[in-house]
Amino acid sequence: MNFLFRPKNSFSHDGNLLPSLIMPHFNQSIFRPAIFFLTGIPGFEAYHVWISILFCCLYVIAISGNAMILFVIITESSLHEPMYYFLSMLSFTDLGLCLSTLVTVLGIFWFNVQEINFDACIGQMFFIHGFTFMESSVLLAMAFDRFIAICNPLRYSTILTNSRIIKVGFAIVIRGTTALVPLLLLLKRLSFCQSHVLHHSYCFHPDVMKLSCTNTKINSAFGLAIVVSTAGLDSVLILLSYVLIIHSVLSIASPEERKKAFGTCVSHISAVAIFYIPMISLSLVHRFGKHAPPLVHTFIANVYLLVPPVMNPIIYSVRTKQIRKAALKVFLSKLI
Repeated sequence: MNFLFRPKNSFSHDGNLLPSLIMPHFNQSIFRPAIFFLTGIPGFEAYHVWISILFCCLYVIAISGNAMILFVIITESSLHEPMYYFLSMLSFTDLGLCLSTLVTVLGIFWFNVQEINFDACIGQMFFIHGFTFMESSVLLAMAFDRFIAICNPLRYSTILTNSRIIKVGFAIVIRGTTALVPLLLLLKRLSFCQSHVLHHSYCFHPDVMKLSCTNTKINSAFGLAIVVSTAGLDSVLILLSYVLIIHSVLSIASPEERKKAFGTCVSHISAVAIFYIPMISLSLVHRFGKHAPPLVHTFIANVYLLVPPVMNPIIYSVRTKQIRKAALKVFLSKLI
């Protein structure tokens, strides 16, 4: 907060400020902040150590669960199929999302370290939003996988070959990262002369952008365009794929086959719901919840951050017999 104080030698004999001394310091301290301040749980600062126990448990579940699914799919040859390749991509994005925020979140709760460098904040945003867009693309690829498996099962293995799945994986990574580069470059051109206190325990693009004292219309429009063209488009295509799946399943005569077909989609539908509902809620709060209590922002932000990585391994372990059996096989082999 040095910019709030004027050094004695910054005044000339007539009492005026010396522009050559003050303006560079003013621009660096106010317009280009060296740090932002992250926020834990507003109003519960005295209980951060206890709250950290819950967050530690969630991080342990998320990291160990997704790491287990990745390890099982890589090591178990019976799971080297398109459906499980896409599931491994989902686990990879969930791991990336957790690790992108682990240091800042636990740093606040354990050591009350709230400061984050502006460039570090930009870097964290790149990984958080990048893995978010990748996860949206992975969920779309999984919907396409279910569509082919149910609506065109005879051509499943010829359509979803290993080479095509690798290409899809590269396309997901490229799509998730390239859209962010211009968005973050636009953010670096902004000036910040108001509060430097963020609403979350990690850097989130709309949260940082709202602190700017310059015009952010271009940033808002570009950010909205990216969200619509990635997560928005993906959600529409996922919905369309399930409309076609339902239409195909209802044409099946046997009720038992219908139940089996729908059963293969339950895990994916659950993953879609726990990903898109918190993300849409957080976006709505940032755009229309300006007068909402800070605790609401914090709660939805943490749900958006931790619920999908925690729940996805649980859902797929419980609902997918092959994953459950392979995990037990690996675990028992380590014990023997």
